[in-house]
Amino acid sequence: MPTDLIQFEDFQKLDLRIGTIIEINNFPKANKPAYQLKIDFGSLGVKNSSAQITALYTKDNLLNKQVCAVVNFKPKQIANFMSECLVLGIQNNDEVVLLQPSENIINGTKIS
Repeated sequence: MPTDLIQFEDFQKLDLRIGTIIEINNFPKANKPAYQLKIDFGSLGVKNSSAQITALYTKDNLLNKQVCAVVNFKPKQIANFMSECLVLGIQNNDEVVLLQPSENIINGTKIS
C-alpha cells in the first residue's frame, strides 16, 4: 500500500507527453553513467534530458525511439547540462527500462 496518497488533482498537474529521441550524446561529467538526450515533442519543441539508461541502451538503439516523459518540471542543472524534462522508466534492479508506446504516436501527444 502506498504511504503518500495524493489527490487526482495532483496527478493532473503532471504534463506527460510522447517524444522521439533525435540525438544522443555521452555525458562524461555526470556522476553516474548517463546520456544527454534531445527529444522532439512536436509542437512543444525539442527538449533536453539527462538519462541514466546506459546499462540497457546504446546510442544506436535509442535514436528515433519514442519515450514517455514529464515535460513540465522546472529545468534542472546536471553538471554542465540543463535537463528540461524527465524520461520515464521502470527501475529493474540496477537498470532502468524505458516506458514507451507500443505503437508509433505523434510527438507531443499528451498521456492521460
